[in-house]
Amino acid sequence: MKIAIVGAGWAGMAAAVAAVQAGHDATVFEAARAVGGRARALVCTLPDGTEATLDNGQHILIGAYTETLRLMRVVGLDPEALLLRQPLSLPFVDGTGLQTPPWAGEWPAPLDALAAIATARGWSWADRWSLIQPSVGWQLRGFKCPPHTTVAELCHGMSPRVLHELIEPLCVSALNTPAAQASAQIFLRVLQDSLFGSRGGSNLLLPRADLASLFPAAAAAWIAQPPSPERPGQGRVHCGVRVDNLVWQAPHWLVNTEAFDKAIWATSASNAAEALEEYARSAPKTIAYGMHYWAKAVAALHFEAIATVYAHAPGVRLPHAMLALRNSATQPAQFVFDRGHLGGPEGLLAFVVSASHGSRDELQAAVLAQAASQLQALGGERLQAVQTVIEKRATFACTPALPRPHPGIAPGLVAAGDYVYGPYPATLEGAVRSGVAAIHYV
Repeated sequence: MKIAIVGAGWAGMAAAVAAVQAGHDATVFEAARAVGGRARALVCTLPDGTEATLDNGQHILIGAYTETLRLMRVVGLDPEALLLRQPLSLPFVDGTGLQTPPWAGEWPAPLDALAAIATARGWSWADRWSLIQPSVGWQLRGFKCPPHTTVAELCHGMSPRVLHELIEPLCVSALNTPAAQASAQIFLRVLQDSLFGSRGGSNLLLPRADLASLFPAAAAAWIAQPPSPERPGQGRVHCGVRVDNLVWQAPHWLVNTEAFDKAIWATSASNAAEALEEYARSAPKTIAYGMHYWAKAVAALHFEAIATVYAHAPGVRLPHAMLALRNSATQPAQFVFDRGHLGGPEGLLAFVVSASHGSRDELQAAVLAQAASQLQALGGERLQAVQTVIEKRATFACTPALPRPHPGIAPGLVAAGDYVYGPYPATLEGAVRSGVAAIHYV
């Protein structure tokens, strides 16, 4: 088939790779000048005048992201070289918190997680038991719970230390939704695949390269190569080309007047809903109904922001590539990453505020004050802001029993994106799984 894919983010590029693997001809249209979507590279200038490549948000992957890792290998990348793999570890700057012991790093799941719980510094045995007991119950129930349950309700009865140092940081980082409003069922699925899944599923994978280099750019080059037995199809990516028209002209979809057998819409949720509402106005009634119904489902979603505050000071270096931070209303960041540990400039830190609120200036000032307080022994008070990136609609709010949009929009027209119906929250893994599924769906 001849397939049009609108959007060159992680979902769109995953769809393009899957299409070429299946022997189809794929054309990707991207309005921006570069691939990557909401997970892309950007260039900034450090206080000393040095240029540095950052991301539009600090991301983290986990070992359970099997489809993401598979696609990276398909397009010729080496995940072990591009990602710093380390056992599950959420230490605070004072050394307390959850850390998998080195001798348990290669243990099969869930033994590695149990070892981390058993050796967590600062945790009492009552803290540990308050986590282990319900975890056994989750396994016995097949990681299922009533659909309207929140994460806070699921974890009711756990000790305050376990809630504050493990459950809440994991929930807000994976679902980008506070535990009191987050879906327990989706949270359980993430835990099942990571802490209780395959060997290494709970490992943290920290990018050593910018996010565009981590998959989308290599995918664009891979699909453009000549066909081969392993890659019977072929593709191309048109950057800087906006799709201004989508018309059903049976049996084809016309994308900017070019005819395609199928079309996959893989832009952000808000862009997709707005565009399809517009195109529905001139579509035949049966096609227009599907577009309206689907756009209405997308419009019902609520979204959460993620802020990343990049700050720099010569000589500042964290003891680990990633540290957990004690989080409150006035100290909003949950994690800090040392880009020097990850191949970037020394002294460059990335502070992540999931489910963020407030203006750019307010967040930046609060994070710098938090760094001065919590990282004082490491020179945190010397940090200067480099750039603050806020993705206001970074992810959908992953609330209980949320009716997410179906991938099918109309005959031959399919949606792909981390917000489309699926088992995962709005993550890179959710995006690539949606893109691959879209090819099977068409």
